[in-house]
Amino acid sequence: MSNLPTEPTTFHDPYQWLEEVDSARALDWVRAQNQKTDTRLAQSDSFKALQAELLAVLDSDSNIPFVEKIGTHYYNFWIDAAHPRGLWRRTTLEEYRKVQPAWETVLDIDALNTLEGENWVWHGANCLRPGHSQSTYQRCLIELSRGGADASVTREFDLVGKTWVEDGFQLPESKGGMGWIDQDSVYVFTDFGAASMTRSGYPRIVKQWQRGTPLSAATVVYEGQHDDMYIAAMHDSTPGYARDFVSRTLAFYNDELYLRADDGKLRKIDAPDSAEKSVHKDWLLLKLRDDWPVGDGYVAGSLLAIKFEQFMAGGRDFDVLFAPSDSTSLADMDWTRNHLVLNILDDVRNRLSVLTPSNEGWTRSAFIGAPPMATVDVSAVDSDDSDAVWLVTRDYLTPVTLSLAEIGAEPHALKAMPAFFDASRHVVQQHFAVSRDGTRVPYFLVHEQGLQYDGSAPTLLYGYGGFEYSLCPEYSGGLGRAWLAKGGVYAVANIRGGGEYGPRWHQAALKHNRARAYEDFAAVAQDLISRKVTAPRHLGVQGGSNGGLLVGNMLTQYPELLGAVVVQVPLLDMQRYHHLLAGASWMEEYGNPDVPEEWAYIQTFSPYHLFDPAQTYPPVLFTTSTRDDRVHPAHARKLAARMIEANQDVTYYENIEGGHGGAADNAQSAYMKALVYRFLWERLSVGGA
Repeated sequence: MSNLPTEPTTFHDPYQWLEEVDSARALDWVRAQNQKTDTRLAQSDSFKALQAELLAVLDSDSNIPFVEKIGTHYYNFWIDAAHPRGLWRRTTLEEYRKVQPAWETVLDIDALNTLEGENWVWHGANCLRPGHSQSTYQRCLIELSRGGADASVTREFDLVGKTWVEDGFQLPESKGGMGWIDQDSVYVFTDFGAASMTRSGYPRIVKQWQRGTPLSAATVVYEGQHDDMYIAAMHDSTPGYARDFVSRTLAFYNDELYLRADDGKLRKIDAPDSAEKSVHKDWLLLKLRDDWPVGDGYVAGSLLAIKFEQFMAGGRDFDVLFAPSDSTSLADMDWTRNHLVLNILDDVRNRLSVLTPSNEGWTRSAFIGAPPMATVDVSAVDSDDSDAVWLVTRDYLTPVTLSLAEIGAEPHALKAMPAFFDASRHVVQQHFAVSRDGTRVPYFLVHEQGLQYDGSAPTLLYGYGGFEYSLCPEYSGGLGRAWLAKGGVYAVANIRGGGEYGPRWHQAALKHNRARAYEDFAAVAQDLISRKVTAPRHLGVQGGSNGGLLVGNMLTQYPELLGAVVVQVPLLDMQRYHHLLAGASWMEEYGNPDVPEEWAYIQTFSPYHLFDPAQTYPPVLFTTSTRDDRVHPAHARKLAARMIEANQDVTYYENIEGGHGGAADNAQSAYMKALVYRFLWERLSVGGA
């Protein structure tokens, strides 16, 4: 393990010029690195065959067309080889039940790009619920992004005529957006000019905008502070329960919610800022992230319910719908017309529970037909009109299945992905490593039956460990074809910082405790080595975004455990992260480097500062995107440049498009994935081919 700094140090940054995203000299450096990588990794026949295999998975017509019910139609956004930027299309439920549904194209993004000479990427649609005089959905607000960036433009679209609304609501490119109030008014939160954005680069002001007036005439609804994260407003159009809300996000997992009256006055929903608040018809639900000493007291991770009007009148007599145990956390919840479905993680395995409110209180029942050993997602088909839900199941070896279920009845399978690789030879296991402080850390292990425990297996360990995000078993045809089918072993670590065991698991690795996440990941790596699944020269790690920070710390703090490192769209310079794009919004996670006491611990997990040019590091692949306007590409650029200067084994590739996802279409994604798997197999396998 590397020696960590014990007190704040000064640092001269010789590569700060690489923060100039589109400057000529920065892009010249990027193109030079890209060319080297392309020449070394991407020109062989084996690479091109791998890329084609991965693209075939992404473009497969057998992929499930997931749908959203809007009115009487079911809408899907579809990407394939013929439509690389995608089609927004619709069908009926009767058609959707068929193996090959008949689809009606609503909007063709590729055709739009050709017409406008743009590189639009679909960011979604928000459609206006019909009013009393209407029977069908007619208008939508559609968001489009240039090259996949977070920033987008918004345009009003006629769903009946399938055309853009002339002189309709439109917003120029910015982070933020719009939401319907009624057909002639919207809430708008965007870049209104000087000082209208927060320190994090998100909207600070929300306004109400009337049709037929210029944006400059929109009236202010609420102004947040410069140090807030995000300000927005929304209209709940649920029949019989129409309400308006203003949301003031102070920081990640820390917000205020206000009820907006007809006269524009705001009334705070006086629940803890750290609680996740949601209002559905009669009910207010609070998902606690901290203990709340009200009444008899409620523990972090609990889900509380109370009638909304009762709470606003001062009532605090809650029903506890869920309380965590040592092994459980609440992963998700969703309302149908009459029920609330809870999705609970128990040692990172999903189980479902159905709660039903009545005048006599809440009753609890099992969800019929949910598989006992799989990753399961549940979402309502139409929470206003039915108790039907979509049920999506999968695991590392089982392709995704989509079922339609009525609460209380057996699910009916509608669609299933094909198997993109032969998984019959593989098994999935769950193990627990012991971290430095004695904490048991779960991880999943996928490998061929009959694995020889001699330390020779090329093994890829993946992790994230941040922002209360849980890593549950997922099926990946690309991973299966490019890694598992070749004899590779795959492991996923459920380290602290994530949400696998609720808020306590997340909070255990915040700020000055961040090292616990990296100690957990290193413990899993060491467990794989101790079990003789693999050895350091055959062990690779991969992570993106916050996971890129994770593996960046593995690179700089635990190089002796690793044979290769893949660092994707990462944070790496933790002294300047809060000055770059959306970085200031993550200070609740990492801390504020401008405060000396906080920089004292932040520098102990800043890979850019921990790098020692005199030390030898395992081979590393950095990937990022020029169009990533969330995590600045300079993080990857600068550490790669420092390591190249020190003659380390560095491979670098920066996609010019792609946003934070790294790729703007399937072809780009297949290329990027092929680079990763080619690099890893070359570095970790016994033969290196």
